[in-house]
Amino acid sequence: MQIVICGAGLVGTSIAEHLAHENNDVTIIDQNPALVRKISENLDVRGVVGLASFPNILEQAGIRDADMLIAVTFADEVNMVACQIAHSLFDVPLKIARVRQQEYLQPIWADLFSRDNMPIDHIISPEIEVARAINRRLSVPGALDVVSMADGLAVVVGVRCDDSCPIIDTPLKQLTELFPDLWMTILAIIRDGVGIVPSSQEMLQQGDEVYIVCDLAHLSRAMAAFGHEETEARRIVIAGAGNIGLKLTEEIEREHPGVSVRLIEVNPERAKFVAQALPKSVILNGDILDSDILDEAGISSAETFISVSNDDEVNFISCLLAKRYGVSRTIALINKLTYAPLIRSLGIDVAVNPRVITVSSILQHVRRGRIRGLHSVQEDFGEVIEVEVLETSPLAGKTVSEVKLPDGVMLGVRLRDQEIRVVRGNTDFLAGDRLVLFATYEAVKKVEKLFAVRFDFF
Repeated sequence: MQIVICGAGLVGTSIAEHLAHENNDVTIIDQNPALVRKISENLDVRGVVGLASFPNILEQAGIRDADMLIAVTFADEVNMVACQIAHSLFDVPLKIARVRQQEYLQPIWADLFSRDNMPIDHIISPEIEVARAINRRLSVPGALDVVSMADGLAVVVGVRCDDSCPIIDTPLKQLTELFPDLWMTILAIIRDGVGIVPSSQEMLQQGDEVYIVCDLAHLSRAMAAFGHEETEARRIVIAGAGNIGLKLTEEIEREHPGVSVRLIEVNPERAKFVAQALPKSVILNGDILDSDILDEAGISSAETFISVSNDDEVNFISCLLAKRYGVSRTIALINKLTYAPLIRSLGIDVAVNPRVITVSSILQHVRRGRIRGLHSVQEDFGEVIEVEVLETSPLAGKTVSEVKLPDGVMLGVRLRDQEIRVVRGNTDFLAGDRLVLFATYEAVKKVEKLFAVRFDFF
């Protein structure tokens, strides 16, 4: 597949790395010669220096033969124009654009990105995606990560094994005996920063971060099996009223009417604007690192503190302050992956990385086959994928024991006739079934071939 990526920033580079490792023909465009040179030297991609919205630059990048354009430059307008030109002049089948300015995304302008106006097939808004990701974590107390799949009937949850976890040092094959009626599968384990696709002999250790998939109706029992029976927060303090803070508070007001939110913003004009947009929440103007503001926000009585400012260091420090005030759960927005090893040692409960979330959203539209959902598990490890079994799939009409799965693949649950079932050795597959599975990045191409080898998204 030939793909042109506009923008060699963190997101563009991450996408290029994933796609290049899967033997796609990738070209990346950026105005910064140093960024283009760096990515060309480190990855098997071609680099073009120039403005991505110029037709001649796109043509130089091979847009005439491209199957897809992914526009993730820092300028929304450049992303949108690049997609328009790719459609109007070069008839590119699939166009994806990152659009950050919320003014473009208001419902009143919903027709802006239609095929007759500005034909962009998929719009990715990092701020909206991050706000939704944090809100999902609020809905499952104790979870590090949460994503809904299979029409909401299944849920993928990341959970940490603390010292209170009752199944530490228990072989995974015994979990079925311990919880025979619990529809849950352990898909992946992160141990000391290293990803593991678990075997039946694997035993969980204290500090492991475990990704499970289960029937939504069994979620509470699944969390309890890992020692997490926390109650949902009713009092939340949020630091940072930028686009993420605003969208997150809007979601909480809409979906959690019984939850009290206090939002702290250092910029007085922004605080005034947000106060008008959020009539149900309390907006405070001040520095989140100021103890007086924290006291005014009632931090000592809050159950959850969320810091989503534009400054990683402020997010770190404010979470540490919240812990000193007795807040039981802290969530920090962290852009720099180099800080990841510090999360646990500093006592921050959950770190949310916008780049990983944005890349997941984009890759969902890139994968071949009937991909219904996708979620990255650690940037360099793998993906949880929801895929539909087609008649052309080698799985159709067979059981698990009759199919040789690629290394690095763990099947989770099957959805058939709106019913979730854990995949076992005797589980059969029919055309139309949907599966939730985990695949390492090395195995993704093999998974695509296993389920379908054709461009179903075209």
